[in-house]
Amino acid sequence: MTTPPLTGPLCTRDSLAADLRALGLRPGDAVLVHTSLSSLGWVNGGPEAVVLALLDCLGDDGTLVVPAHSGGISDPSEWQHPPVPAEWWPTIRATMPAYDPRTARTRGVGVLPETVRTWPGAVRSAHPQTSFAAVGPHAKALMDGHALDCRLGEHSPLARLEAAGARVLLLGAGFGACTAFHLAEYRLPAPGPLVENSFAVMTDEGRRWMTVRETDIDEERFDELGADFERERSVVRGTVGAATARLFPLADAVAYAQGWLPKHRPGGGVP
Repeated sequence: MTTPPLTGPLCTRDSLAADLRALGLRPGDAVLVHTSLSSLGWVNGGPEAVVLALLDCLGDDGTLVVPAHSGGISDPSEWQHPPVPAEWWPTIRATMPAYDPRTARTRGVGVLPETVRTWPGAVRSAHPQTSFAAVGPHAKALMDGHALDCRLGEHSPLARLEAAGARVLLLGAGFGACTAFHLAEYRLPAPGPLVENSFAVMTDEGRRWMTVRETDIDEERFDELGADFERERSVVRGTVGAATARLFPLADAVAYAQGWLPKHRPGGGVP
């Protein structure tokens, strides 16, 4: 049985950087990147080449940020893919390793965030489930202060990125992956109900299983939200390798979502 030939296009560090510059990525930018590596084509060097291309465009003064979520550090009663037996839950809660930003692997956000998380000099935020990782001169300032009871709100890197004038790059990813929209959920006149959120963390007294209460969040209808945002606001669209790419100011996306969500979600909060 013969192996089918690879399909292209063939992408290199230089070709990806050229495409990103043509899209409008500039030296000195702070950019939050959501990626689908497979959508680019065949990349010589894999995710490392993509990170290098992004850093080439951002230069010495730019900062690359990615979601570094690790949702497996959560209450086992909520696990669905697959669920675990209820009789296991107490043991899982008692023995799950505490979140360590140096070692906890990313989950559900693609291969590029894991590459950035382990990049030399990378800084990662402190939330055990919805952390971000950054490389660049402003990485520490952008990652600091991620509160345990604020996954993606005012005390998360999203708000710091907004204040810094960051942009969002959807690199082969759709608007359903756009975490910036979640920041708008915290600012709605009628935000979602408070929910309990549990995880294992390290404290001054050692490992602790902690439960906090915070605003519920949900990415349902983000694709619709993004389609309307793209029609009505300034979103640069182009091609990087074989992937559709979109580049836009994070603050614009949040402001638009604040107006859109109350009109399209029952009660203005999450479904």
